[in-house]
Amino acid sequence: MSTTQTSKIEIIKATSTKINEVDFDNLSFGAVFTDHLFECDFKNGQWQNPVIKPYAPILMDPSSKVFHYGQAIFEGMKAYKDDNNDVWLFRPDENYKRFNSSAVRMAMPEVPEAIFMDGLNELLKLDKEWIQRGNGASMYIRPFMIATGPGVIANPSDEYKFMILLSPAKAYYGGEVKVIIAEHYSRAANGGIGAAKAAGNYAAQFYPTNLANKDGFQQVIWTDDATHTKLEEAGTMNVFFRINDTLLTAPTSERILDGVTRKSLIAMAEKEGLNVEVRPVIVSELVEAAKNGSLKEIFGAGTAAVISVIKGFSYQDEYYEMAPIENSYASFLKEKLTSLQNKLSEDTYGWTVKVQ
Repeated sequence: MSTTQTSKIEIIKATSTKINEVDFDNLSFGAVFTDHLFECDFKNGQWQNPVIKPYAPILMDPSSKVFHYGQAIFEGMKAYKDDNNDVWLFRPDENYKRFNSSAVRMAMPEVPEAIFMDGLNELLKLDKEWIQRGNGASMYIRPFMIATGPGVIANPSDEYKFMILLSPAKAYYGGEVKVIIAEHYSRAANGGIGAAKAAGNYAAQFYPTNLANKDGFQQVIWTDDATHTKLEEAGTMNVFFRINDTLLTAPTSERILDGVTRKSLIAMAEKEGLNVEVRPVIVSELVEAAKNGSLKEIFGAGTAAVISVIKGFSYQDEYYEMAPIENSYASFLKEKLTSLQNKLSEDTYGWTVKVQ
């Protein structure tokens, strides 16, 4: 290994690379990681010792509070490589702000912008060769923080570890998705942590999603915890509904994540002259639209999936499938967004940031 110092970040380079072992044409999402990771610890009330080092397991005390009280948050981001081999991030400021918002909600320390952004930039530059070119190819970025302080007393940890992992990616979901509308289980509740990207939010989804999988559905459209009448998110994605020529999506709240892809699609749709309504969407409204033919599209939106078309949904043991549609909003918006992210079209929004 060789060690250097850059922007106060120690860099320990791997002695060899795994890149030649990777089949980039057949990647499973989130299963392959690059040669290096970024790590920084919070101890004695301050962030210290930022380092980029070879990807490897970490050693932790069995009483670390993340294992017992679930103090764990994360973000999902992507980097893209253009035809000039330059690397670009998409709206990293939004991910950074949301990461620290999650930290505050989980009683964890906020990560300074210099540590977050400098660590990310240096890591991407070091593992740049892992980023593939072309529409659909990207580098998925997973910043996360866990409580590492020892002890099983039920209070916030006084020590934390912030890390960034890189994983080359292609599409998240393959093909179209069938969903079931939740009638009993909820993703989040008022006053809870639904608006934070906390690890426990996702763990709580696994059981009802497994039940849906057994019935032949890939995901669940979550409803509000109080009445189960308001449509909120689809699996791990924000969700959009097109009724006639109006695009609908639920407003963000304590229960709904403020998705970066979601807000980007809303801005793009409005700029393209599409009619967009951000308001509560009621289950009965969706069922009626499916019955009378005015429901044209449903699609999920998120960093990993970008846009995932939902083919049909089940509610109260009845299944409603949408006919194929020309001039799909999902296809139109996905092409617009991915072209911008991959620098194949002009970024008139100022959303892309060059890694340098």
